[in-house]
Amino acid sequence: MVYATSLIKTICALAGEPTLIEDSRAEFAYIGLLDAIQRHDDGAIFNWLIEAVSYQGVSDAVAASYIDEHGCISAIDIARGLKTKPPCPKLRSYWHFNGCGFRKTYGICNEQRYFAECPLPKHDLRNGSLSQAAYSLYLFMRDVAGGDFVTWLDNQLEQADRPTARDRTRRLVEAVVTPLTNVHGVSFKVLNMSLAMLLLAGDSRRDRWIAAGAGMIAIDTLIHNWMHRSGILRRLGAQHNYGPQCYGINGCAAVIELVSRRIDARKFNADFPKVFPRFVQKAIWSFCAQSGFDICNGNQVDDSKSCQQTTCPIYDRCGRVALDPLPR
Repeated sequence: MVYATSLIKTICALAGEPTLIEDSRAEFAYIGLLDAIQRHDDGAIFNWLIEAVSYQGVSDAVAASYIDEHGCISAIDIARGLKTKPPCPKLRSYWHFNGCGFRKTYGICNEQRYFAECPLPKHDLRNGSLSQAAYSLYLFMRDVAGGDFVTWLDNQLEQADRPTARDRTRRLVEAVVTPLTNVHGVSFKVLNMSLAMLLLAGDSRRDRWIAAGAGMIAIDTLIHNWMHRSGILRRLGAQHNYGPQCYGINGCAAVIELVSRRIDARKFNADFPKVFPRFVQKAIWSFCAQSGFDICNGNQVDDSKSCQQTTCPIYDRCGRVALDPLPR
């Protein structure tokens, strides 16, 4: 843990974003999301969330290009679609919608007799799973959250909060993330990424929102591979394959959470929470990503052998473990 903390603290100093929250608040103010949160405007919040969900499964460039050309589904579009007559029984509620099975490529679903009138194929989304995700999320906000997603978040966090508990952050994160993992086609990673910024930047007066957002960690291949290459996983006896194990007991997320407790994020910005796993995770991602510092990724490192990037700022301290030592 001493090695992991030292290395990750250096990464935070190099690639951390001291204006992470301020930048998001400025963006939210510009697009009207801050006002929407104060108004408890589910439609505007849904529109922002579903666009974030639309970026999963493909590169950001591909998703952005498709949205630019075809647009993104909105809450109004779905409200109109739910007025379809005769209505498919799957569209009655969030719970009925489970198992819709719409597949855009093949033009089929699990209620084929209603397919001709079904609203899902009428939305020009990238694939059928995204259409299902949009309707599932809309119905969740309507039926589970009672048409007031902001109040639902407040209530979930209040019920879960134990202000003096050591696991307070975990309780808060699970209170909002766990129910939403049942929304069709929305990955755990995307939930953590989008909800983290919504909660961190949505309202500076909501302490529980900030505490929960600060603890939301999203692991992608860049972060997992860096933790492998750096030797952190090996030193901690936490080697694992990328995937669900990254969120397990000895996974990447658990390591980042533990290390974050040893790093006072207020040294990077006095207004930050003291323990800020999201900031730490984002710094690692920025250090690796081609759109960030572009240092530790598959384009820069030959994964069949130990890294040879002598110009890397942590080269002399890094474990430089080969990611895939067997040639293909």
